[in-house]
Amino acid sequence: MSGSSNETRRWPSRVYGEGSEPDARFSLANERTFLAWLRTAMALMAAGVGIETVNAATSRSQNPLVTWLALLLLAGGVLISATSFTRWAATERALRTGRPLPAPRMGAVLGYGLAAVGVGIAVLLVVVGI
Repeated sequence: MSGSSNETRRWPSRVYGEGSEPDARFSLANERTFLAWLRTAMALMAAGVGIETVNAATSRSQNPLVTWLALLLLAGGVLISATSFTRWAATERALRTGRPLPAPRMGAVLGYGLAAVGVGIAVLLVVVGI
């Protein structure tokens, strides 16, 4: 029932103002996916903080490569947290209007990004001897 007073009060209106109410299971699954992306973002940020904390606590002089690795993890967490809401909104709009779901882009970015971070950690462990 598009246009009811309940839908006009829901935020964001650019999502809830379109189409009709989808099956609640699909909306709830979309919300769970959104929350999973936020958990992933928090884990990446916590890993970055943890790596830099260990770097600062165990070294007389901080290793700049470890600091860069921590910054990459933090940046990845920020990127995911910043784009996860946009992804949720696009998916919810597609559910409401009957359009195809948007292509999953964050998964590829996260997969390749974490692979690069893993290679960086391996190089640091072997070459630098951290």
